[in-house]
Amino acid sequence: MTTTPTPGTGGRTSGAEAVERAVRAAGLEIRPAAGHIGAEISGVDLADGLDTAAAAAIRAAVLHWKVVFFRGQRLDHAAHVAFARRFGEPVVLPRRGGASPAAVPEIETTADRLELGGRFGMEHDEWLARRRHTLLRGWHCDHGARVDPPAATILRAETVPPYGGDTTWSNLAAAYAGLSAPVRQFVDGLRAEHRLGVGYQPRPGDDAYVRHLLDHQVATVHPLVRVHPETGERILHVNGYYVEQIRGLSRAESAAILEMLLAEATRPEYTVRFRWEPGSVAFWDNRATIHLAPSDNAHLGFPRTMHRVMLAGDVPVGVDGRASEPLVGTAPGRW
Repeated sequence: MTTTPTPGTGGRTSGAEAVERAVRAAGLEIRPAAGHIGAEISGVDLADGLDTAAAAAIRAAVLHWKVVFFRGQRLDHAAHVAFARRFGEPVVLPRRGGASPAAVPEIETTADRLELGGRFGMEHDEWLARRRHTLLRGWHCDHGARVDPPAATILRAETVPPYGGDTTWSNLAAAYAGLSAPVRQFVDGLRAEHRLGVGYQPRPGDDAYVRHLLDHQVATVHPLVRVHPETGERILHVNGYYVEQIRGLSRAESAAILEMLLAEATRPEYTVRFRWEPGSVAFWDNRATIHLAPSDNAHLGFPRTMHRVMLAGDVPVGVDGRASEPLVGTAPGRW
């Protein structure tokens, strides 16, 4: 792929125009959903297979707009995996919950997460509250504590509530570009530790989830700014779920800078919010975005069943050419 300019750096970018031409040449339609991130693609049946031009156009749209949406799709598990394989190698997780289809190891069903609190002696709401206890804590990329986080995620909706349950994404390339020049120069050379379970507030006494985190710990030192391997963009590589501390800074300095960077990364103008419908599909670049799962629907009691396929990713590389370094957990390519 050729380098795509960062959206939002000056009017309607040549990158957006090139993507629109490629999409229309493939017989599809594209409609941007927000100024910096997100576009809806129509005129394609993802279950019917993609020709080379359509696959290339969708890939270009994902790289430029960071997340693209499709509505009214009729994918089953097999077609979902087949679609994902057009863009990379699906990840097979070593452990999934009981809601995920046993016969399709590439698929993870998000309803699995409702089981997790019970495994550790907590109601789901308490478990979630102990993990997401600040406004920015819920923002994350998928499996960001790994040395090789997934390159992309493809999520499809099976059952959604009649209202609520939206997902929000933020463009980390636009967030980096929006920093002042002195701050960009400062963060370009920094590295941060990403760790599973960062910020979790333990229960008093013995906590089964803490024991689980210690037994299955994953931690990596990532560049705070990574260079996108396909577009060449600089990405502000922060999230609220996994980042523990910036290396070389005191705890106080690190906390203040991370809060500032996360606040920058999640500014409303860098985000897009998607209203799910049954048959909706979202395909996002996990290297260039963070997202926020909904927290406004649990009290409603409506079911929300989503199915996810992630594509294997690479080891991030910083502006200085240094790659991420694993501390604890699996080696690159080992799930």
